[in-house]
Amino acid sequence: MIKKFTFLIMGAMLSAPAFAQEEITVYDSALGKSEVIDVPEGMSAAQMEALYKDYHVSQLLTADPACRSTDTNPEFDRDTYVRRLSRLPNVIEMPYNDVVRQFIDRYMVRGRRSLPYLLSACNFYMPIFEEALEAYQLPLELKYLPIIESALNPTATSRAGAGGLWQFMVTTAKTYGLEVNSIVDERRDPVKSSYAAAHYLKDLYGIFNNWALVLAAYNCGPQNVLKAIKREGSEETDYWKIYPYLPKETRGYVPAFIAANYVANYYCEHGICPASCSLPAATDTVVVSRNVHFDQIVAMCGVTEDEVKALNPQYRTGLIQGEARPSNLRLRPEAIAAFVAAGDSIYNYKSETLFNRTEVEVNEAVAKQSKASKGGKAQYHKVRKGDTLGALARKYHTTVKAIQRLNGIRGTNLTVGKRIKVK
Repeated sequence: MIKKFTFLIMGAMLSAPAFAQEEITVYDSALGKSEVIDVPEGMSAAQMEALYKDYHVSQLLTADPACRSTDTNPEFDRDTYVRRLSRLPNVIEMPYNDVVRQFIDRYMVRGRRSLPYLLSACNFYMPIFEEALEAYQLPLELKYLPIIESALNPTATSRAGAGGLWQFMVTTAKTYGLEVNSIVDERRDPVKSSYAAAHYLKDLYGIFNNWALVLAAYNCGPQNVLKAIKREGSEETDYWKIYPYLPKETRGYVPAFIAANYVANYYCEHGICPASCSLPAATDTVVVSRNVHFDQIVAMCGVTEDEVKALNPQYRTGLIQGEARPSNLRLRPEAIAAFVAAGDSIYNYKSETLFNRTEVEVNEAVAKQSKASKGGKAQYHKVRKGDTLGALARKYHTTVKAIQRLNGIRGTNLTVGKRIKVK
């Protein structure tokens, strides 16, 4: 069975270790002092620079010759930022302040080299994010949330163990129907994880009825936001009022989200051009109900291992365990056609070496010897025609003298039908 989807080619080939925590010093005008807050991991320099190692960047993205990025970030006054943010077609409030400005500058200055590739990666994922958000009737500006969560890397893993584009913890992922085990990690599946994230965001809005608090809760958990509200003392439900009582990273989370929305809409004004993409517009998906390995697909379908991994980041070991349950395989349309045409031959290719054994025989002689050597039950043999002491000694891993001693045999003659002790 083949299903055709119109989503764009997706995926990243980075094996994504957890990156060191980065911090930023901001001035809080309300408190009249500077403070150090954590930078969301998706905004870390290491995550942004990791784009250069991404499969799609190295193979399929190039600088756009029709658009020339500048080396320096132009200066704009406060009113310009306020006006631009106010013009975004957003339901979620996007106010300007000095913290927001620092995160915008972080993208436009420190992340300037990586930003064209991040913007191009948006072309892979935004249609998927929008469909999921639309299915749950959520504000579409939430599609920029994975930019600060994972830098649009589906295999990103945080220090705390959150994974995928939307950075789900395992417990939350399973609560929202994503499978996570040694073979598959659906947190890395762009489609399934996007629908799970939309469902989770919808549930959080049911708790807080305020999108800034929903974003904070998505980052640090609803209990921490409720604690911050309680600590503020007035049951205030304004993110900017409870800001000092939130965890360090969460204090930067909403400003970073506002900055991501700004950057995605106003990069041209800052002299930045997205990279060009040579990818086809769509991929096909085949649903497999038999076990198949990436090595088999590479050998039979004319694709590289990197491409298969990039398009199917949810499979951790290269095994698609279709026999456990029907599973999706995404490839370019011509590769899907080759997969279907290969028929059984694709499943049979090197199957004896690529898959774990389903049955195995135990070497009973060795097992019996081991048991006897540990003081287990004695072993006996019923003498058959042609048996010799030498042959029995070899069969039971003992010696002729040992068998003679156990049975009081002086010579080498054996009586057919007699039961003798061999261990």
